[in-house]
Amino acid sequence: MTIATSPQAGAKITGQEHWTRKGDVKLFLWEKFVGSPQGRQGTVLFVHGSSMGSQPTFDLQVPGRPYSSAMDYFAERGFGTWCVDMEGYGRSDKHRDINCDIANGADDLAAASEYIMKTRGVKQFFVYGISSGALRAALFAQRHPERVKRLALDAFVWTGEGSPTLNERRKKLPEFRSRNRRPIDRAFVYSIFNRDHPGCAEERTINAFADAILALEDSVPTGTYVDMCSKLPVVDPERITAPTLIMRGQFDGIAGFDDLTEFFKRLPNPDKQFAVMAGVSHASFQQINYLMVYHILHSFFTQPDPIYRG
Repeated sequence: MTIATSPQAGAKITGQEHWTRKGDVKLFLWEKFVGSPQGRQGTVLFVHGSSMGSQPTFDLQVPGRPYSSAMDYFAERGFGTWCVDMEGYGRSDKHRDINCDIANGADDLAAASEYIMKTRGVKQFFVYGISSGALRAALFAQRHPERVKRLALDAFVWTGEGSPTLNERRKKLPEFRSRNRRPIDRAFVYSIFNRDHPGCAEERTINAFADAILALEDSVPTGTYVDMCSKLPVVDPERITAPTLIMRGQFDGIAGFDDLTEFFKRLPNPDKQFAVMAGVSHASFQQINYLMVYHILHSFFTQPDPIYRG
């Protein structure tokens, strides 16, 4: 049973970098915790999306915006927190001539989770993925069900039906297929927040997010875009056995509502939830309503396991 604890406000948060290998590929991992690195509440593994590395997404620091870092929020509530740069992103290796698709990202999560298990004695993870990171996380959970205690899928897409963003993106599919990386710049980061429902994020947060992303890279792999535009579905809900939370922003142009409800129906574990996040578009941790998003996620991760009687 998971027991919720009060936040350790003002507690010293320790951050530590780690490296592991997936074959000849070096992967960068980032860990944050309060007190013991094992984490009394358990261990959260955060999985980033298509267009940015892990630290800008999950450990963003914005002066005057409390808990811009999701890792800090969960660390203060007793969790060990980890994120990993997928191959081709952030500080992880970028030398292979591949487009780093969703299946490759699931391989990265297998390598990262194995390292954390050996380093910290972790047996199972609370896994959160956003956008294509949710697809990576779902495929990882499908492949390694024994490693996932609870699974949260934010801005997720199953078949792609009812997604205006993907409909627009498909117009550039030949371009994405023609190369393994695509350029990103500040205007692109702003487009993430303006394409669905402008005004859901503060400009200072978008600027800080863009600064953090562009400090690490000016291009990202095309593989997740190709997969999401031409190869869906890439996961089978009937093979995901972990308790699962589907998180859908009210204005999200990626995650079609009917698409998600059909996926939700097919999840075999009755311990499952579907949350619609009011006033949220796509990048939920960078939205004005980010504390509501954290609350929904924290509630799911700290929920007592159900007791079944015959």
